[in-house]
Amino acid sequence: MENQKIEKQVQETQNKMKSTQTVQATKESTDKKQVSDKATASKNEAKTFKRKPGFVKKDKNQFQSEFEEKIIDISRVTTVVKGGRRFSFAAYAVVGNKKGKVGYGHGKANEVQDAIKKAVKDAQNRLITVPIVNKSTIPHEISEKFLASKVLLKPAPKGKGIIASNTVRAVVELAGYTDIYTKTHGSRTKINTVHATMKALQKLRTVEDIAWARDIEVEKLTQN
Repeated sequence: MENQKIEKQVQETQNKMKSTQTVQATKESTDKKQVSDKATASKNEAKTFKRKPGFVKKDKNQFQSEFEEKIIDISRVTTVVKGGRRFSFAAYAVVGNKKGKVGYGHGKANEVQDAIKKAVKDAQNRLITVPIVNKSTIPHEISEKFLASKVLLKPAPKGKGIIASNTVRAVVELAGYTDIYTKTHGSRTKINTVHATMKALQKLRTVEDIAWARDIEVEKLTQN
């Protein structure tokens, strides 16, 4: 009888211990789950607030609508290979927003449309910023040369318009100039003319730019 009582007590004790362990295990798993949920929530909050306030992702469609494009030239390229001749196309394009940003690029592809797309994309990646004085013209006269082509740019009074060839007009118009004199000397190749025009626009400087480079005030520079 005593042995049976002892065995019963032992079994009861073991059952109590098992139930206690089960409760503790359940509690621990619940605590771990809560901790993991909190960690996940904090990570999500960190991701949410990682982006700086005021940052707006630029839309490609917005970029395309802001800039205009003009195709300068499309040429067919012939490559002689072992099996015969292989034809492709090369396109040259100018893009600009008419607010002081302009770029020039070229692209090659087996189809004309693909070549144009590559040229426009290349031009968008090579944009430069040019100064516009009085919202219409360049700050000073400048002349630049590329290979056998030479381009002269002169400021014009308001209302004069753009006096230029079709090639130079495409560049200065997309840059944002509405009054300008231009003159082309030497070779009239479109590609070389565009290169010379872009070089000239890159070297334009305003009075403020020159004063900053010389570390003097604008008033002193204008007096001289």
